[in-house]
Amino acid sequence: MDFKDNKAIYLQIADIFCENILLKKWNEGERIPSVRETAVNIEVNPNTVMRTFNFLQDMEIIYNKRGIGYFVSDDAFDKTLSFKKENFIKHELPSMFKAMDLLNINFDELKEYYNTHNNKAN
Repeated sequence: MDFKDNKAIYLQIADIFCENILLKKWNEGERIPSVRETAVNIEVNPNTVMRTFNFLQDMEIIYNKRGIGYFVSDDAFDKTLSFKKENFIKHELPSMFKAMDLLNINFDELKEYYNTHNNKAN
């Protein structure tokens, strides 16, 4: 897996986990891959993956059943959606708005680009 230099690796792994939850690849109550499995699959140190698991557990997105493994929390979808929206609004939108101002892109144009992108994705 290729990681970006501008964000901690454990947070990039957390992003992947959150994406799996939001795309409903991992459903609430479902067991997720272990720390060791994840570390091997994405070729990182198990300690880094454990940091991801601890982070997601602190966010109450996943939980641990001792001796059995980690599972997606019952309200993980809603918590993940809320967390990712807040993060997007706080950290990504300001840069996007600045770029829009610099490039003189208005919201009507942005809507056109968005619709074109959505049509290609579907």
